[in-house]
Amino acid sequence: MIRYFDKSNNRLVYVGKQANGLYWDRHWNSESSRLKEQLKIKNDRFIIRCTKKYLPAGAKILEGGCGLGEKVSALHYHGYDAYGIDYAKETIKKINRYAPELKIKFGDVRNLPFPDDFFDGYWSLGVIEHFYDGYEKIVSEMFRAIKPNGYLFLTVPVMSPLRKVKVRLKRYIEYKESEEARENFYQFAFDPKVLINDLESRGFGLIDVKPYDGIKGLKDEVLILKPFLQYLYDKKNPASNLVKRLLDIVLRHFANHMCLFVMRKVGTDWS
Repeated sequence: MIRYFDKSNNRLVYVGKQANGLYWDRHWNSESSRLKEQLKIKNDRFIIRCTKKYLPAGAKILEGGCGLGEKVSALHYHGYDAYGIDYAKETIKKINRYAPELKIKFGDVRNLPFPDDFFDGYWSLGVIEHFYDGYEKIVSEMFRAIKPNGYLFLTVPVMSPLRKVKVRLKRYIEYKESEEARENFYQFAFDPKVLINDLESRGFGLIDVKPYDGIKGLKDEVLILKPFLQYLYDKKNPASNLVKRLLDIVLRHFANHMCLFVMRKVGTDWS
């Protein structure tokens, strides 16, 4: 994966593999041996803690781009009226077979099969950055489907302070648009200020911003540290999870890969 700097939009452009529905089916298929276990997940500290802060049990929540469905499963277990949608068709078929009790269906986040003002909350976890032509249609559908004063929980890769330092040091190749780059586009890392301004101009008000995933941000940007940090990042046990949480507290305000933006639908019309 090659990262380029798009100066005109102050963002990174990741090029190397096209993130379409077929790609995600293949990606999630590599996880299919874990799918049944993923759908039994009863807790997700990040999702549940944040959701409970703003919405009571029983609230109607959509995860747009739900992947393996484990976040929908956790929300369902904690008493939320949880829905999921994704355009990885084969993955959705498996989820429906293994967990028919979950309200997960095949569909496109740019054209949601739900009525206006239907959801109290909407989770979008690393989705909008994968659309080369922009996120306007996705955000338009978010706005339409969320109730007035409802919440949007949006996570995306961002231009962290570390990445901004690398831009000033000219450590990225300058992005030049081409058909090859477009065909192999994977994702953007956005300028947080640009993203917030766009969402606010489209009827959402900012409630909170939380940077996170500092380990990934550091390992991806400082290659000398990558072997050790990759090893730690991949470990899945209580001790390593604790170390990762503590290390992320130290790193996330400088090297964060992602940000969570909590927004509220305050407008009455799509603008």
